[in-house]
Parts: sequence; C-alpha cells; structure tokens
Amino acid sequence: MTKDQWGALQNQLSSTIGENNYKTWIEPMEFHGVEPGGVAVFNVPTNFIGTYVSQNFGDILLAKLSGMDTDVRRLKFQVANADNRPAAAQQQPRPAPQAQPAPATAAQTNSDLLPGAPLDGRFTFDSFVVGKPNELAHAAAKRVAEGGQVTFNPLFLYGGVGLGKTHLMHAIAWDLRNNRPDLNVLYLSAEQFMYRFVQALRERRMMDFKELFRSVDVLMVDDVQFIAGKDSTQEEFFHTFNALVDQNKQIIISADRAPDEIKDLENRIRSRLQSGLVVDLHPTDYELRLGILQSKVQNYREQYPALQLDDGILEFLAHRISTNVRVLEGALTRLFAFASLVGQPITMELTQDCLADVLRASDRKISIEEIQRKVAEHYHIRLSDLIGPKRVRNFARPRQVAMYLCKQLTARSLPEIGRRFGGRDHTTVMHGVKRIEELRTQDSQIADDIELLRRALEA
Repeated sequence: MTKDQWGALQNQLSSTIGENNYKTWIEPMEFHGVEPGGVAVFNVPTNFIGTYVSQNFGDILLAKLSGMDTDVRRLKFQVANADNRPAAAQQQPRPAPQAQPAPATAAQTNSDLLPGAPLDGRFTFDSFVVGKPNELAHAAAKRVAEGGQVTFNPLFLYGGVGLGKTHLMHAIAWDLRNNRPDLNVLYLSAEQFMYRFVQALRERRMMDFKELFRSVDVLMVDDVQFIAGKDSTQEEFFHTFNALVDQNKQIIISADRAPDEIKDLENRIRSRLQSGLVVDLHPTDYELRLGILQSKVQNYREQYPALQLDDGILEFLAHRISTNVRVLEGALTRLFAFASLVGQPITMELTQDCLADVLRASDRKISIEEIQRKVAEHYHIRLSDLIGPKRVRNFARPRQVAMYLCKQLTARSLPEIGRRFGGRDHTTVMHGVKRIEELRTQDSQIADDIELLRRALEA
C-alpha cells in the first residue's frame, strides 16, 4: 500500500461516506505507511479525530484498504507533532472509513484547522482594503495574527453584514497557519460549535469534545450571537472560554453586534467577551467603498484585458451602493460579466441598465440600526442607553431624534420603529417625532444636529 494508492482511494471514500464527512474527518489524516503485520498507519491532528474515525468509519476504511492491498489487516492512528514525527500512538482494532472528494483547492485544504470550517482563499490581509471605518479592527487582527502573546484576550470584532468581520477572521487564520504552523488553530462558526456540542451529548462523547476544544492554541468563533438563548451551549462555551484563557490561549470572536447588545446572552459570557478588546467595524464610507472597487477592478483587468471602463463608473457605484460591501462587489462582478458577454464597453448607460434592480434596491435603504448607531455616536452615549428604558433628558432627547430620523429616512411603520426602540408603543414614537418637529423650528442646535446626521446617513 503506497501513498499514491491512498490518494486514489480517497475519491472512492468521498462517494461512499459523503463529502462533508470526508472533509471533516478523513481529509485531516495523512497516510504514514504499512507496518509489519499489515497495520496501516495514519497520522492524525488529535486523538479525538483518530478515535472518531476508528469507531465510526473503521470498518469501511479497512475494507477499502484491504481491497486495494490484501496485506492490510488493521489500522492504527497516531498523533504527529509539528515536525510530522509520531508523538503518541493509538491503535484501533476496528477503524472506520471516511469519504474523500476530488483534491481540494488551496482555499479548502485546511487540515490543521479541522475539524472546523474551511477557509476562503480570497479572504487574506492582502485583499482587505483598509479605511478609517475598519483601520482599528485591521490593526488588532494583524497583531493577533502574529501568533505571539497580546495584551487583549479575547479579540471581539462586531459590525453589520458585509463589513469585513469574516474576511478578517479568515485572514487571521491564514496568517497563523502559514507563519505559526506549530499552533493548533481552530476556526468555526457558533452554529458548528453548537452542532458539535449537541452531537457529543447525543453520542456520549463529552470528554472527547472537551479535549478537542480545550487543547487548541487559538480558538476562533464566528457569529457568536447564534448561541444566545441556547442555555446548554452557552454553559459549555463559558467553560471552554475560561479554560483557554486560564492557559493563556488566544480567543477571537465575531458577532453582528456588541456583546451588551446581544439579546438572551448570559451575563457572565457577556462579561467575558467584554474583558478583552471590543472593536466595531463601522459602515463603510465613500472613500473606502471606492478603494474596494478599485482593488476589485485590478483583478478584473486580468480576466477582461480588452474591456473598456468609462471614467466615473466606480465613483457612481461607490456613491449609490452604500449599505453592503458584498452587494457592491457583486454589482461590479455582474457589470464586468455582462459587458464581456455583450461585447460592449462599460458606460454609464450600460451600468444603469445592467444594475437597475440593485440601484433601485439601494435607494433610501438606510436601516433603523444604522440610524441608532449614528445618533448614539453623535451624542456620545451608549446604544443600549439610546434604546433602553431610561427617561433622563440625556438619553430621551437623542432617542426622539433617532425616532424622527427613522420616520423620515426609512419606510418603517411607527409600530415597527417602536419595537426597535426597546418595545415602545407607536404613540411614544409619534410623540417623539412631533416633539422634534417642533424643536427644529425653535432650537438651532437640534436643527443642526438633524441636518448633520442626515448628511452622514445619506453619504
């Protein structure tokens, strides 16, 4: 049995046990060779993976191997250290098989981070466009990606959809993988953490689960807001968090909002998440959006070298599509593809025709959350106080300003606006809007604040 034969066998395994099972459990293994007595030896990243494969896929794997090499009679899994020499051996009399798909791309080949989520090869620091709204988050991520001790733990990144949280998480993981291969890095989503926890409970493998998650050097959990309200999962996450911090292991978390704004998150977890560096990725400004488009165009020039792009197109898109970077990048991709297919230069007329639906959807798409965030920043108060129950003047007046702007700049109904402000009644919103309308004509400071906020939101 040779390594080439094992490579050929992997494609068969993929179709037998499924691609997901293969990527999670079989792909991390490395075929070491066949020892005397017909023992096929595999190097595995952790004992947990070796045990799981042995108990769940051993029979299939052994059958496949023996069908290719009749001398193979048993399987053995051993944990290999950083320089790929066996550090400990674990023999399994009844190993289990796993399926393997076609050879993975660079973005998918991620054995040192498994069992976790695959990384996207596009999401690196080199491809991340830095601007004022994200420069602090980028600097903190670069610092953690160096792999040394940092003064903040955990690093908590939060922001709305399409602002770069996942990009930075993947970039950190790629840098750690390339520069610090000695570190055991685990990147996964909060949903995957919950799934593995429930699976461990169902199969009575909690000790294996604890060993896996508490033996990592760097734990990265994306979209942690999804564990809110899941009591048992939060309990295990809390203990995992404490165990890693006690060992000076780095934790990196992302969410769509700040820890104190995640509903149904236990206070003790919220407190732990706030104990490190909490960084907000602000909505992109015009300059940053334009920089992102210019960076993307450089890549498209290689694919479409003869395609002409008129002046002013990128500026137009950066101004009109302002709420979501993913939508912005998708619009540019569609534009280049369409122009290439029809064999026409990218003019303003073609841009407006090709992206009519995107541009229409982007008009006046200011969100209540964005208004609340801008108003809280403008008045230097916490977002939780803006939407909270306190009725002191320092919070009540900004709250009324925010309600007024929501009524003016969004198509949301008064009851819905009230629900977004701590579950208030629509009559409260109506009163707040009416009060600000009166004050605008009487108080020049209020009028200036509203005009400044409006311009910032519509920029």
